[in-house]
Amino acid sequence: MPGPKLRHIETNGIRMRIAEQGTGPLVVLCHGFPESWYSWRHQLAALAAAGFRAVAPDMRGYGGTDAPAAIDQYTLPHLVGDMVGLLDALGAETAVVAGHDWGAPVAWHCALLRPDRFRAVIALSVPFRPRSPQAPRPTTVMPQTDQARFYQHHFQEPGQAEAELEANTRASLRDILLRLSGDVPPPPAGDGFSMVPRQGGLTARIDQFAAMKLPSWLTEADLDHYAADFTRTGFRGGLNWYRNIDRNWELLRPFAGRGITVPALYVAGDRDLVIRFPGAEQVLATLSTSVPRLTGPIMLPGCGHWTQQERPAEVNAAMIAFLHRL
Repeated sequence: MPGPKLRHIETNGIRMRIAEQGTGPLVVLCHGFPESWYSWRHQLAALAAAGFRAVAPDMRGYGGTDAPAAIDQYTLPHLVGDMVGLLDALGAETAVVAGHDWGAPVAWHCALLRPDRFRAVIALSVPFRPRSPQAPRPTTVMPQTDQARFYQHHFQEPGQAEAELEANTRASLRDILLRLSGDVPPPPAGDGFSMVPRQGGLTARIDQFAAMKLPSWLTEADLDHYAADFTRTGFRGGLNWYRNIDRNWELLRPFAGRGITVPALYVAGDRDLVIRFPGAEQVLATLSTSVPRLTGPIMLPGCGHWTQQERPAEVNAAMIAFLHRL
């Protein structure tokens, strides 16, 4: 079977690069940070072979897609709007939307805000967190000490994380991919693995896994692909998503208390750092309440954060079985 075709479309005021493969019902695949359409390389072919039209965009701010300069152009309403515009550009009335990492909140909110266009949702790694009316401003409750702060808090100041990551783009990507891989045993809860030192920032820990051999799911060619994209674009577009966490909290207040009404599938690795975040245990325990038509959670043993790359066969099987049941 031929590989995915790359082309550009116009959506929601930006020019977006997409990778497209197969024919049939549309499945849109939203990547996370720091990735691109390429993180879905194993799913594009599998979905096409199963009779679906799989489309993986470079999300706003990434790869071959436009990266607006203003930070406030990266809110969840903007990102959902991009996906609605993508459907319009493809001439599709509806689609199933899937997302991993930051792409999972995009997918969840596509289903929350536009269930008329997104008939089902598949989320990898990040579960749906309903917006509580009493929820505090997110950055005010992010962990921090005199020595370190939560990585999402560290990302808030424009320019700082960009400079640290871009000092050695390939080494930074290698560190992130290995650090969150299931090939690295998860540390004990509360040991600060998701915290960034105030002295030295992200560069203070970049050599921790420098001597580690790449795991089987990640080749030098894969790393080269990501490094080429981020060497060209920098990290600012992706980091700007984090800088809208509080703004998203404000904008989504009208939807506080609402759940996901469409069919949903949730898959995660049991070594994923995300399911060890503060409050994650409660979110997972009540997921079927906020997502009543849920399949899962499906927990993949030994799998870390990069779900669809680390365990492509299991993820493909779960996705295709769910899609065929719709």
